[in-house]
Amino acid sequence: MKLTREGLKAETAWKEAGISLPSYDIAAVADRTKKAPKWVHFGAGNIFRIFIGGIADSLLESGNTDTGITCVETFDFDVADKIYAPYDNLVLAVTLKSDGSTDKRVLGSLTEAIKARSSVAAEWDRLKRIFTDPGLQMVSFTITEKGYALTGADGAYFPFIKTDIDNGPEKPVSAMAVVCALLNERYKAGGAPIAVVSMDNCSHNGEKLRRAIVTMADEWRKKGFTGEGFASYLTDEKRVAFPWSMIDKITPRPADSVCSELEKLGVEDMKPVITSKKTYIAPFVNAEGPQYLVIEDTFPNGRPPLEKAGVYMTDRETVNKVERMKVTTCLNPLHTALAVYGCVLGYTLIADEMKDAELRRLVHEIGLVEGMPVVTDPGILSPQKFADEVINVRIPNPFMPDTPQRIATDTSQKVGIRYGETIKSYVEKYGSAAKLKAIPLALAGWCRYLLARDDEGNPFELSPDPMIPDLTAQLAGITVGKPETYTGQLKPILSNAHIFGIDLYEAGIGGLIEAMFLEQIAAPHAVRATLKKYLA
Repeated sequence: MKLTREGLKAETAWKEAGISLPSYDIAAVADRTKKAPKWVHFGAGNIFRIFIGGIADSLLESGNTDTGITCVETFDFDVADKIYAPYDNLVLAVTLKSDGSTDKRVLGSLTEAIKARSSVAAEWDRLKRIFTDPGLQMVSFTITEKGYALTGADGAYFPFIKTDIDNGPEKPVSAMAVVCALLNERYKAGGAPIAVVSMDNCSHNGEKLRRAIVTMADEWRKKGFTGEGFASYLTDEKRVAFPWSMIDKITPRPADSVCSELEKLGVEDMKPVITSKKTYIAPFVNAEGPQYLVIEDTFPNGRPPLEKAGVYMTDRETVNKVERMKVTTCLNPLHTALAVYGCVLGYTLIADEMKDAELRRLVHEIGLVEGMPVVTDPGILSPQKFADEVINVRIPNPFMPDTPQRIATDTSQKVGIRYGETIKSYVEKYGSAAKLKAIPLALAGWCRYLLARDDEGNPFELSPDPMIPDLTAQLAGITVGKPETYTGQLKPILSNAHIFGIDLYEAGIGGLIEAMFLEQIAAPHAVRATLKKYLA
């Protein structure tokens, strides 16, 4: 069986393999979409293919739309050549269930794959035709948070952004310049309205996207490439809206076990490829079942009926509340606690940590006990049910190949949001965060992790983090197994409001974290003993 339009004609073989096929006419959908595009998406990677592509597929299956999504790749053009073109833009979506079974279906909703290359006339002209079509309703993105960044830490434009500014809208290369140039084409063609929707997993994503596009346009205006009218068009939300969204679905890299299963079923050419940009991608996408997409319902040119495919359509305030609920209470703090303790205790799979009595108790206490009194309740989702699903269904899924080492990346950049917000809420509500025990234990675990020694005293490699050099320098001199080498080295870290969003001593928990840390360096296996003590 081949994952191509021609290959899908062997319907009996696909059915016997337990793989569902689209009931709609894939070729007809592609033709209609090419003639009258309504939805364009930038960022043709895995979460888009299975989640956003799955939404469009559901709408096609139910008859709630008759067009699909036009896909645009801005970064890794090999993806279009090696994953889209050879498979007629089809996706084999594999849902990994916690009981070990899988749901498999072919998605035919991705109708065209275009490379965002202004230097190639055919591709650039095709994008211009799409963007000048007045019927185009929405442009969405999964390009990662860094795709919206125009400047470095020093506030100066990245060199490639400076080049885009200097070259103007006729020769854009970066994603933001490409999109800005195409919106300029839409403006010049009559200025039809449109929604420009970030679906990336970052707070206030619509705001980040809007700022980047408007900034690029402003720089072009200063150089005389565009006029005041284009700037007015971009900043008029009745014509160009930048809705906020919250997305949540764990989509790990293609698993070898899934590839083997598909090949045993008779599906050919399923091997992953590594592109020239080091993207690890396959004709199939594997992901967990639970998924959440919440979007601010601001679409000035109309939109597909996304709510009929499980998308929560709401207002900006509610989107922000859902994001805050997830990031500060119900998911991200739990992942971070498992990440740092997983590294110290020798785990290589997050799911395995949920078989550990102490670690399971830790995340239960962080999410369902300490988080709930101050959780942000968005109204459209129950924080209690969301956290319960995370703890009992999502994280323990043994078929989700996610590692504590990956999740421990950039922890210094995350603890302020993932724990600091709850700590600040406790201070506001109770006058102090002294009631907390599990969150201080998580933070003590992060400090212990920074020593780069496991619970037996063996060295391990810390995950990438921009503050690692500074943090490890501050902890210099501390030796695991020699608690007398601790002479207060944690104090500058725990009092640093730039890291945690608050001075943890002023919050009433700095001393407790120090005490927990001291217990964890007392001897080999002291981390385990400390967890047992505080989670009894």
